Amino acid sequence: MDRNRQIDTFCRYTQVSRETILSLEKYEEILIKSNKKLNLIGKSTIEEIWIRHFLDSAQVFDFINKNEHLVFDLGSGAGFPGLVLSILSLDKKIHLKVKLLEKSPKKSKFLKEVIHLLKLNAEVICQNIEEKDFKFEEGVFIARAFKPLAEILELIHSKAKNFKKIIIFLGKTGDKELLRASKNWDIKYKQRMSITSNDSLIIEINKLIKK
Repeated sequence: MDRNRQIDTFCRYTQVSRETILSLEKYEEILIKSNKKLNLIGKSTIEEIWIRHFLDSAQVFDFINKNEHLVFDLGSGAGFPGLVLSILSLDKKIHLKVKLLEKSPKKSKFLKEVIHLLKLNAEVICQNIEEKDFKFEEGVFIARAFKPLAEILELIHSKAKNFKKIIIFLGKTGDKELLRASKNWDIKYKQRMSITSNDSLIIEINKLIKK
């Protein structure tokens, strides 16, 4: 799919303003430029940024309620989905603070540059969340291409006293990961098929209790 058709598809799903498309184009430009040194996204996806990354990230925006004002993007990397959600929150005039958790100083610097360029209500936390003393605030947790499901659940359970919900992107092995996780966890969740990949799904966890 060529770039213009990708943008048309993105607009059809998200119904965003022209100003928001311009912001995403600026993000796209700095992402492609920085990718040469930082390896932020796979080279095979550079020609499909609007679908593989922007739309894939945007599809979870409606998982977040208007009364949920703090989102944590775990292992943010290139800023997906956190930066896209921050851009969309401006478009929809929703007060949403996004905290991007990224342990790489170089990738964190990239994220800060995008936030500054686009004047986003977002913050970068350059820290390894697996460190013993790290603790989360209460909020919505989102993980895309971060860690296996079991590790994500253990991290949040051990480092967050409370959470609003946990949103996790799962790939081809998602069903198997859920089945394995259910042996150790009592999980109350909803699931939705990804709009960008037929063999991927997104889960929204509302209750998590260790067995």
